[in-house]
Amino acid sequence: MLTKEMTVGQVLKLYPQTVQVFLELGMHCLGCPSSTMESIEGAALTHGRNAEELVAQLNKAIAVV
Repeated sequence: MLTKEMTVGQVLKLYPQTVQVFLELGMHCLGCPSSTMESIEGAALTHGRNAEELVAQLNKAIAVV
């Protein structure tokens, strides 16, 4: 289960299928250096998204696998 404290980089490395969730929400800077250090919560705030909802969507995406 993913948490909002995990970094975007960790999530992408462990669960590459989550790329689609990020892209659908307009979070296109997945390759930028800050994504490796930024938490899911921080990325959500930067992009005007609710962190809890983002985590729920990401967890749903990894549950399908």
